[in-house]
Amino acid sequence: MIQLKGSQRKYLRGLAHKLNPSALVGQKGVTRALIEEIGQALDAAELIKIKFVDHKDKETKTALTEEICEQTGSTAAGMVGHVVVLFRRNPDPEKQKINLPG
Repeated sequence: MIQLKGSQRKYLRGLAHKLNPSALVGQKGVTRALIEEIGQALDAAELIKIKFVDHKDKETKTALTEEICEQTGSTAAGMVGHVVVLFRRNPDPEKQKINLPG
């Protein structure tokens, strides 16, 4: 997991604005299948959105986001409502699509 500066988080949220959610976190919470789905999406795009369908309180969403980030090696760029933006840089320099400012 990398630490993002405020300006980098803002930049990533701006890029994610037009994206549709790549995964939905439902009633079962964080499952092995969900982690695999998120990992594959991050490998393909580096920046994704996930949406919380059944979890409405902020504490639960924050805890689930931290668990997802820990298991996928990603970093949360921000949470707006029931949607979280995740970023994980592709380890292969040729496949990196996003250049972070600063």
